[in-house]
Amino acid sequence: MAKIIIIEDDKELGNLVKSYLEKYEHSASLFENPVDGLSSIETNQYDLLILDIMLPVMDGFTTLKELRKSSSLPVIMLTARGEVSDKIVGLELGADDYMPKPFEPRELLARIDAILRRSSAKNESLKKQEENFKNLRVNYSRREAFLDEENLDLTTAEFELLSIFIDHKAVVLSRDDIMNNLQGVDANVFSRSIDINVSRLRNKLKDTSKEARFIKTVWGRGYIFIGDDD
Repeated sequence: MAKIIIIEDDKELGNLVKSYLEKYEHSASLFENPVDGLSSIETNQYDLLILDIMLPVMDGFTTLKELRKSSSLPVIMLTARGEVSDKIVGLELGADDYMPKPFEPRELLARIDAILRRSSAKNESLKKQEENFKNLRVNYSRREAFLDEENLDLTTAEFELLSIFIDHKAVVLSRDDIMNNLQGVDANVFSRSIDINVSRLRNKLKDTSKEARFIKTVWGRGYIFIGDDD
């Protein structure tokens, strides 16, 4: 049984999702106001958040930004708008999946279960809580990275990319290789922004095309992690 929080201002839809999840033995808490939802996340241990985009007080994107300042809680975003740009923004801000309305409750349940399985497997497979490369320190348990002891404030997508590069150190990864290793995202959407996220990650790592300390571009092939272990 998973403990799930729902932030959705459509009370009828929210109660429908809540009842459906409880039917399958999940615990669900519903909040119409995102401020109240974030406050509950601070004081309770949830396994996953279902987050609407069109919300009062602050929208789902802003809510997700606030959440990611202190939590790596898995998030599925819901929206009546199906534009690809919205999906990309949500994923780059740290959403794990994205569902347009209307949707089948059975599909939502399947996506929830898939994310929870991946999250559980990832936690069990972590061999180290922390790794160090030159002046780069990566904390897997807190999903944070520090360069010269300064927090890089990586998004979920950027941290996933960094983890993949480290796991495949000294191996050239093509875009397809990266897509095959990414978990918990909409692959068709994320594929359009791989280069953007790699570029943002490299900027935060202070890598340049002339001098790369961690991630180097291999022209015509992809990218390679070249950081040395401390």
